[in-house]
Amino acid sequence: MSGRKSRASVKLRAAWAPWLGLGLLLACVLPGSADAAQRSARGELKRVLVLHSFGREFRPWSEYARSIKAGLEQQSTWPLDIQEHTLLSARFNNRGPEAPFVAYLHSLYEGAPPDIVLAIGAPAARFAQRYRATLFPDTPMVLTVVEDRLVDRADLTDNDVVVSAHLDFMAVFNTILRVLPDTKTVAIVIGASPLEKFWTDALKRELKPLENRVDLVWYSDLSFEEMLARAAKLPPHAVLFWGLMSVDAAGIVYEGDIALRSLRAVANAPIFSYQDPFFGDGTVGGPMQLTADTSRKTVDAVMRILGGEKPSAIKFEPIDFGRPKYDWRELQRWGISESNLPPGSEILFREPTVWERYRWQMLLITAIILVQSGLISGLLHERRRRVVAEIESRKRLTELAHITRYSAVGELTTSIAHELNQPLGSILTNTETAELMLQGNSPDIKEIRLILADIRRDDQRASEVIRRLRSVLKKTPFEIKEIELNETVREAIGLVRAVAGARRITLTFTPVLADLRVRGDPIQLQQVVLNLIINAMDAISDANTGKREISVWTVRTDGKAEVNVVDTGPGVTPADLTGLFDPFFTTKPQGMGMGLAIAKTIVEAHQGTISATNQQGGGARFTIRLPLRG
Repeated sequence: MSGRKSRASVKLRAAWAPWLGLGLLLACVLPGSADAAQRSARGELKRVLVLHSFGREFRPWSEYARSIKAGLEQQSTWPLDIQEHTLLSARFNNRGPEAPFVAYLHSLYEGAPPDIVLAIGAPAARFAQRYRATLFPDTPMVLTVVEDRLVDRADLTDNDVVVSAHLDFMAVFNTILRVLPDTKTVAIVIGASPLEKFWTDALKRELKPLENRVDLVWYSDLSFEEMLARAAKLPPHAVLFWGLMSVDAAGIVYEGDIALRSLRAVANAPIFSYQDPFFGDGTVGGPMQLTADTSRKTVDAVMRILGGEKPSAIKFEPIDFGRPKYDWRELQRWGISESNLPPGSEILFREPTVWERYRWQMLLITAIILVQSGLISGLLHERRRRVVAEIESRKRLTELAHITRYSAVGELTTSIAHELNQPLGSILTNTETAELMLQGNSPDIKEIRLILADIRRDDQRASEVIRRLRSVLKKTPFEIKEIELNETVREAIGLVRAVAGARRITLTFTPVLADLRVRGDPIQLQQVVLNLIINAMDAISDANTGKREISVWTVRTDGKAEVNVVDTGPGVTPADLTGLFDPFFTTKPQGMGMGLAIAKTIVEAHQGTISATNQQGGGARFTIRLPLRG
């Protein structure tokens, strides 16, 4: 201990020496201080001396100082010159001589005292009271951020205002035991500076009633490294109580919140504290000595004194703890139930739920989903209606196409009769010939076999004609299957070839030398080809031209199968080309105008197109394009 005391004294003298020299220098070169005093007397400037206990960055006092200075700057109606000094000797476990610091301050303010002295913390308050007569005999003082038990009321004058707090440690510890009723051990973290030793002794006296309920472990005689090692290995159902940690037993100084952050990083138990400036940095919470209450009263006292009110008229009751407040993050970390908290507790830093964080986004998304669901439902309903309508439309199309085919067959009667008469006549002739040969004495069996072969061939030819006719007249639903388009067109031409011959029209078919595999209904496509050829024959029959030809050919182009029907008639007038495929449009006196409309509907149902153009040399050209099977 004597070695540490000697080193502390040397350290203090080394620290004060340059300040003393600087003070003497300032005393010589501050002729403007008298001028500043005159400005202050005129109300143009107010000088506030702030005296810190440990340093500008020592919590909790640094947070009080920031809050007080901010309040002064906001509320002051005068320009303020805030001058700050630190009582370094408060840091040392064994107090060194303060005379050099007193001499330094005396050299600065002799003849030009500040308008008010603001002492923050008990060490600063004790220092200001102790050296008032030497430094500031007539200057008002506000002693703040000091616990009521540390105020030396015997040395108070009418020029002093005290803003003190009353710390009820039993209330703090009873709250800890309420929040965690299974607690068996409380480790108390307090440093070893003179102020911290005072509070260690005070706590030991006040907490005696708890000794039979919990095990109180004191860390005040340990270095901070030893405190960390013990805090990491606390037994189950233990908590830590954070008092003050400015200087540890090894004499090491801890500014800011370095010590608390280090303790939280290793501790295996929750940390409780009554210090508001440390709340939010790792402590669970509890009843708090609130920074705002102390700062508000301190600023009020300073403003009233600077405004001319006598300090003796300004009295404040000691400030009690505010309502308990807790850090939600620490409650979650240690699994502390909110139901155990005292009534009226405030819970801060609560993370918002997904609904609270993204309420408007979720409402918007929900609205969008509902709108989309409505749209999808409407679209599905509309799709069902369309499917039903398409089925009904195809049914009506099939019926109308069937009627149209009946009408077309009426025009093909001559061709069909011719197609049937030829094989039937041959069958009759061959049968009669065979009968005559069989009446002979030695019929030629070989010749009779040939006649029977002819009869079979003619019968098959007649059957094929009837099959084609039946297929055209058959009422079947729309049926898509893979077909060879050249063969479908060839069958259609076979049905109408005799009609063309009877009308003295040359009908030719030139298929492409490749398979044209498409997906479609052969009966429906034959109807389209038949309709185009019959229309072409009608156009040629009505025309007084010498050349009477219809050419049909197929080609393969750009992934499409193409069927072309070209005639040598007069063509279509340009005005009629635009409405040629419209329902009920016709150029024939007796026509209904449905043939080409039905043809277009059939082709489009096959994902194809049909178009009409006039040939350069005369006549019309109808083109059907269907997608080839992929």
